[in-house]
Amino acid sequence: QVQLVESGGGLVQAGGSLRLSCVASGSIFRLNTMGWYRQAPGKQRELVGRITSDFSTNYADSVKGRFTISRDNAKNTAYLQMNSLKPEDTAVYYCNVVSMTDVNYWGKGILVTVSS
Repeated sequence: QVQLVESGGGLVQAGGSLRLSCVASGSIFRLNTMGWYRQAPGKQRELVGRITSDFSTNYADSVKGRFTISRDNAKNTAYLQMNSLKPEDTAVYYCNVVSMTDVNYWGKGILVTVSS
């Protein structure tokens, strides 16, 4: 089993920045893709961005140029740097990890609220 713990969420004004962290622990041999999803009230969960084991990244169009995902393999940690935040970025953000055996793990989620 792999446990994921997110941190760094909170309340920020529009135009501000936050950095989310996701630490993986447990039965870790090697993690493949690490990513972030979000779910706003009344909406489906959507991909924000993800980073592969060879550090390739992809992002949702809505966050391109504003958000940056990175990872530290030595610390089994993924980060999401969020700049120029907008009220529509308000959501619960979930960390997702895919193991080398294609098993998906999810964090419990962390709330990000952007006020206008």
